[in-house]
Amino acid sequence: MLSNLKSIIPGSDHWPRFVKNQSEQFEARLVMVEIPSSSSLFLDGMAGSSMPVVVSHGEGRAEVSNESLAILQKKSKLALQYVDHQGQVTQRYPLNPNGSPQGLAGVCSDDGRVTIMMPHPERVFRTVQYSWAPNSWGEDSPWLRLFQNARLKVG
Repeated sequence: MLSNLKSIIPGSDHWPRFVKNQSEQFEARLVMVEIPSSSSLFLDGMAGSSMPVVVSHGEGRAEVSNESLAILQKKSKLALQYVDHQGQVTQRYPLNPNGSPQGLAGVCSDDGRVTIMMPHPERVFRTVQYSWAPNSWGEDSPWLRLFQNARLKVG
């Protein structure tokens, strides 16, 4: 929804439009994403992490021009990217469930106050929400930090 409101969100000029998945079907599964360095307030302190997260969408493929994608990369506005089992950004299905270029799964505004993403970290912020999680995580998954950041920065 927020990508459709980019005309009223400062610093979102080069955001993608989200369209039907390349598979032309609803995709719901656990995938891996990497969090590159960005100005996202929500992802502060999480750069360099690769974590499993739920996707659940029929229109999650980022449609973006090569020029806009280059600008997003140059300005460090790529907030999440799908990665394979070796931690490499991927466009390979089903690791990239929608076919987004360069594994694009989320972007943020220039000032980092708005972050849009296709994965659903709200579905896996506790370890009991996973089918398996390492004991070292304790009760909270690494995604809880996104919500703690939101509370600190916005709340």
